[in-house]
Amino acid sequence: MRVLLFARARDLAGAEAIEVDLPANATVGDLRASLPKLCPRIAGLVERSAIAVNNEYAADTTLLPAAAEVALVPPVSGG
Repeated sequence: MRVLLFARARDLAGAEAIEVDLPANATVGDLRASLPKLCPRIAGLVERSAIAVNNEYAADTTLLPAAAEVALVPPVSGG
């Protein structure tokens, strides 16, 4: 599964996306747990970030469809 990265996560990872291998019936929570292992530089952001599945923010209990578009969206600050 390809996970798109945005904002600070993209900067820290040095990539626009991360490829993640998850078992069938994996949840957003499973994905959230695997991301820091694949890219330790974004570990501090993962717990504070939203995860969108098919353009909608998803809870950690949401099942990930096989062909889903998934994105990690870090918190942003404004001024």
